[in-house]
Amino acid sequence: MYDLTAAHRTLPFGIRVRVHDLENGQSVEVRINDRGPFIEGRIIDLSYAAAQAIQMVGAGTALVRLEILNPAAIPGPAEAGVYAVQVGAFKDRSNAERLKARLESQFGPVVIQSFDRGDGLFHRVRVGRETTEDSARALAAQLSEACLATETFVVRLN
Repeated sequence: MYDLTAAHRTLPFGIRVRVHDLENGQSVEVRINDRGPFIEGRIIDLSYAAAQAIQMVGAGTALVRLEILNPAAIPGPAEAGVYAVQVGAFKDRSNAERLKARLESQFGPVVIQSFDRGDGLFHRVRVGRETTEDSARALAAQLSEACLATETFVVRLN
């Protein structure tokens, strides 16, 4: 919260990104250390300190442009990414277990990852272990078409 960090769904952990606020002209350099945001249409979640550094605190959202500062740190073909589709996040673990059971037979593997995001413990349900972001997007489309998920988010696992 008080470090210059951010959450992104697919950029590898440790990547440094400059976030340019297109509305006020400010920018801040952050390190990707978490997954998210899990709200459609958003591309990055800034820590409180990073949002404060570019005077976004209280604004909630802003139009931004991302600039990757250390592109050499992005794994090449020899270090392929592993992707999954997040189909739900629940405070009640039993709800996550029920969704996992519904999905496993047709779309396994399904994993529940518990995460304390500061306002409570959430249990994220993630499907698949895809080797490309495109194949994960195809899996997300299959899950949506089968009416097994209302919102899906492709996330990088490594």
